[in-house]
Amino acid sequence: MVMLEEIRVKKAAQHNLKHIDVNLPRNRLIVITGPSGSGKSSLAFDTLFAEGQRRYIECLSTYARQFIEQLEKPDVESIEGLSPSISIDQKTISFNPRSTVGTVTETYDLLRLLYARVGTPHCPRCDRVVSSQTAQQILERIKLAAAGTKIKLLAPMVKGRKGEYLRLFDRLQKKGYLRARVDGEFFELEEDIPLERTKVHNIEVLVDEIQVVPAEDLRLKEAVEGALELSEGDLLVIWDSGEDQYFSLNLLCPYCEINLPELEPRAFSFNSPYGACPVCHGLGYAMRLNDRGDYELTEELCSACGGSRLRKESLAVKIAGKNIFDLTSLPVGRLLTEFAEFEFTQAQMQIVSRIQREILTRLEVIEELGMSYLQLCRTTASLSGGEARRVRLAEQVGVRLRGVLYVLDEPTIGLHQKDNRRLISLLQEIRDEGNSIIVVEHDEQTIRSADYILDLGPGAGEKGGDKVAEGKLPQILSVSKSLTAQYLNGQKEIPIPLKRRKAQGWLTVLKASEHNLKRIDVRFPLSVLTVITGVSGSGKSTLVYDILFRSLSNKLHSAQHRVGEHESIQGIEKIDKVISVDQKPIGRTPRSNPATFTGLFTPLRQLFALTPEARVRGYKAGRFSFNLPGGRCEECQGAGAKKIEMHFLPDVFVTCDRCGGARYNKETLAVRYKGNSIADYLAMTVDESFD
Repeated sequence: MVMLEEIRVKKAAQHNLKHIDVNLPRNRLIVITGPSGSGKSSLAFDTLFAEGQRRYIECLSTYARQFIEQLEKPDVESIEGLSPSISIDQKTISFNPRSTVGTVTETYDLLRLLYARVGTPHCPRCDRVVSSQTAQQILERIKLAAAGTKIKLLAPMVKGRKGEYLRLFDRLQKKGYLRARVDGEFFELEEDIPLERTKVHNIEVLVDEIQVVPAEDLRLKEAVEGALELSEGDLLVIWDSGEDQYFSLNLLCPYCEINLPELEPRAFSFNSPYGACPVCHGLGYAMRLNDRGDYELTEELCSACGGSRLRKESLAVKIAGKNIFDLTSLPVGRLLTEFAEFEFTQAQMQIVSRIQREILTRLEVIEELGMSYLQLCRTTASLSGGEARRVRLAEQVGVRLRGVLYVLDEPTIGLHQKDNRRLISLLQEIRDEGNSIIVVEHDEQTIRSADYILDLGPGAGEKGGDKVAEGKLPQILSVSKSLTAQYLNGQKEIPIPLKRRKAQGWLTVLKASEHNLKRIDVRFPLSVLTVITGVSGSGKSTLVYDILFRSLSNKLHSAQHRVGEHESIQGIEKIDKVISVDQKPIGRTPRSNPATFTGLFTPLRQLFALTPEARVRGYKAGRFSFNLPGGRCEECQGAGAKKIEMHFLPDVFVTCDRCGGARYNKETLAVRYKGNSIADYLAMTVDESFD
């Protein structure tokens, strides 16, 4: 028997891992199991993924590396047989209102490219097909509109692009041009024009300034033709009133005399000023000024774009009679059917065949993952946790990479058992294409489907970090000390309660109709544990979070959430508080820790402020905060370590030499409770501090 190629890990000691050696087969579906806190993520993400990404990034140039956030080298002696790695964890989905299913899966980027290359432009006013215009037609329009007035003719050279453009200015000056308008301000080309390399700029060179009279017809003609030639088909006219008008050899409605900009992908992006609706700036909803003086997202759709987020000129470009928003508003299942039926000419097929194939591939993956009901325009902030992870998975699978190590963190969370089989089949398909897959998972169906299982434990924290069992499923089941095996064998189970509590009142939601909810009435019992079930996409998160939680939060806590569509909620008077514990990641700043996040740090500081030593010295509770001057170590400002920026190498954190990582100055550390300083308590485990 030929041995499989392996990923060999020696002496892994990241976090609570106890210098373990692990050999994992490549190109297999591997599941890492064990109790929570046993070291699964430390091995999968903080060791294997971190090292795989670090090695790949080191292949890049030093210039490129300074723009990429790099993970530090894990605590491990050596790793062999490792591939470039991709992580799909529980924190990778964006809750930005500009992030949609289409943008995350990159399907929308492909649609933008498709519309830019083969879309048919229409007039946004009369809906007629728009065709290109000639230089003579542009000249006649200028003469008619500006007769007897003085105008400036400029050639657009740079439209919304980053750079310093020193060579461009030098080249224009050598050609005899004297002035240019840069970001709306005129400059002499012979002077230094400072531009920030990382900012977006617009540059138009002044070709001529002319009085539009019959005696200057020849000069005007030469200026128009010169500007069009210099800018490769574009012309900008500044009228006598100071207003600008854009002309192009490309697109003009002869009936409405509306010029359309050149078709390019950014014209269909709601995240670009060239495509975004100028009223809502690409958000799709109306904006208002709140009491704090900040602009926010209201529940009313933008009156200018109707929620499409795009300019009317962009929406006037169509394929098969549909604009890009029409397509992204369709459920993926229906979009897949319609898009496959699009017909293109032979010349167009030479341009779009690959784009169409890539779009269909991504749509098919979304459907395979059981999300055919989603629309590409659906914001990721409105997705449930399970949907968000599967959308992220669809992004990676759609790329169809080979020879890659995928590391996934509990991808079945939020999935109905009906959809588990689909997910597992997709993971097996990725494996069969020549990839290695490591999944951190507790789901029984996924564990039983794995090619190889690594069980860590036996407990959590200091009691974990060891190998308990490894191998195929029968080998795992034969290890009696494995908690995972005990539950898989049925030796241990979660008991079903013999008695159930009775409801002490009801919350009733009437006519819930947000997203796919069909005007349903729902009753929630109070003072009991209620579980909302159903297949993925059935409306659970929409009902509980978008409608119930947001409505209660607005009424009980004066929040300003956009609430999902419903008629009313009855029984609110029976409760006085609502708390959401969702799947959004907690803060991961260097100053955030379990004590601060849980609120335990405040009473701990108050306790130290009541000690005799603190009272004699006049120390208040604030003295024991490492975020405030006075009690903290000022050398590291309470961080416990100093951050050394290494530019093209990962940042290095060096333990503070003054406080030794304790975060506090020696006067604060001198105050003790039961023989321990506040830094000692922060360094303890929960069990140690409890005892």
